[in-house]
Amino acid sequence: MIEQSVKDVVKEKYGQAASRVSKGQTNSCCGGAEGSCGSVDPITSNLYDLVQQQELPDTAVLASLGCGNPTALAELAPGETVLDLGSGGGIDVLLSARRVGPTGKAYGLDMTDEMLALARENQRKAGATNVEFLRGEIENIPLPSNSVDVIISNCVINLSADKDRVLREAFRVLKPGGRFAVSDVVVRGAVPAEIRRSVELWVGCIAGALEENEYRTKLAAAGFSAIDLEPTRIYDVEDAREFLTGEGIDVDAIAPQVAGKFMSAFVRATKPAKAALPTAEAGACCAPGCCGNE
Repeated sequence: MIEQSVKDVVKEKYGQAASRVSKGQTNSCCGGAEGSCGSVDPITSNLYDLVQQQELPDTAVLASLGCGNPTALAELAPGETVLDLGSGGGIDVLLSARRVGPTGKAYGLDMTDEMLALARENQRKAGATNVEFLRGEIENIPLPSNSVDVIISNCVINLSADKDRVLREAFRVLKPGGRFAVSDVVVRGAVPAEIRRSVELWVGCIAGALEENEYRTKLAAAGFSAIDLEPTRIYDVEDAREFLTGEGIDVDAIAPQVAGKFMSAFVRATKPAKAALPTAEAGACCAPGCCGNE
């Protein structure tokens, strides 16, 4: 029941965000209308440089609700296959498609129909022929095993109620030697539960960000190696003052407990070159032939 509730809320918020963009309106953090988190959103603003924005349809830029720019940090090469988990309006897919070139392929995976419709329209406007948007959930990726060179994601994994399954699925679809290169919301150290929940509601719509050491542990359990977390944007409690005050929280009192603990981070990991094929027992099958046991 809890997992379904999380999915329903995510679909509702991001469906509403896509509808606003389609009407020419802008979005702010948590999928709210512009100004709902202050006049300048410290989470989603200034993530893409002007050159990148000029390469894309306006609706792709307006629909961006991430907290990072994985395309700026991921190493992509011509001819590679890239998968964006939770691709939204398609901004990171379209940027990746340009970098992998006509011999490469960029997939976007999203479960929200409104976002998929917007992304496909943005693909049409951009004239991107090496792009494909897939409907599905990041816990059950509809691609075969060992088929992707790079997985990217822009602050979506923190929204999943089953992060272990997401990471196992990411490991499954990556080719041996493939790279995991995502932006995500991460917590550093202990934070009182009530405060953590309220700050995460502000940062990522729904509580669920992993503590950085827990993130490392889960990646390792999924089979990844060369794990690294690099902070890219640290959220100050002052950024969330208006939101937290509205939640009935004394911002001045909690500031020492929160300062420097909530951040966007670039999370890197690698699937070992000799990684074992996943098995049906891992619960990761999604399509015929994907588990090597047909």
